[in-house]
Amino acid sequence: MSAVSLSLDVPEPEAERVEALLWDAGATGLEIRDREAPPMPGVRGPSPGEAIVVAWFEARAPAEAALEDVKAWVPEVRALLEEAPETDWSTAWRARIRSTRVGRLWVGPPWETAPAGTVALTIEPKMAFGTGDHPTTALCLAAVEAFCSAHPGASVLDVGTGTGVLALMARKLGAIRVVGVDNDPMSVTLAQENAALNGIGGVELSGATLDAIDGRFDLVLANILANTLVELAPALVQHTRVRLVLAGVLIHQGDEVREAFERAGAVSDGGDRAGDWVRLDFRVS
Repeated sequence: MSAVSLSLDVPEPEAERVEALLWDAGATGLEIRDREAPPMPGVRGPSPGEAIVVAWFEARAPAEAALEDVKAWVPEVRALLEEAPETDWSTAWRARIRSTRVGRLWVGPPWETAPAGTVALTIEPKMAFGTGDHPTTALCLAAVEAFCSAHPGASVLDVGTGTGVLALMARKLGAIRVVGVDNDPMSVTLAQENAALNGIGGVELSGATLDAIDGRFDLVLANILANTLVELAPALVQHTRVRLVLAGVLIHQGDEVREAFERAGAVSDGGDRAGDWVRLDFRVS
């Protein structure tokens, strides 16, 4: 049986959840085309407000099953299922992985060399997300650098750590206690592998829930979806001693998220923006 590709046009805010669903359905590779990751020349790009998620499967049956799962989540999805050309996926996907530079911080794949003088973190991109090149990650990296520079030896909690970029960078910047949690076991495994790849010890990486984590942290980071942030607002505020940084929020979602955290007792303290994404900062005392 020949390999097949499944191309999905979805609303941009749903793209990350669709990615996760496709991985769970057995996709062997993923490509995302949106405003932050434009397509290669000659490749169809997304319509305004949408993203294109392309998944590859070893056979048609799992691709068709994945499409039904996506339709249940995003009824308005437009899909194209077709035979995939023979491609060496072991190397072709590398062309779409980009390093990220934020101030003196650099995050990139193993085949790139970090610029001299940077605080570098190597991330093995075994999945289509969590490599550090998404604008929300860059927004959070800037916040991590600023806070760790002003608070040597800080404690840091990274909620939704993914491949561990923020937690591991915080440790490299001198944070003493660093905890990273994620409800996806695959992400936890990748974060642990990236810690070993960079020779970084002393970071607690697990699938623990917030109610299982002891104490408060000087800096709490949560780069996750807006609706999940709203649900977790009381718990995130409860775990914060000084600064709370939220990302994964689109501009039109900002007010709702901000109000939820203010109701939970946090004080809004600015933030930043990259494209359609915003970072929301809060003080907690």
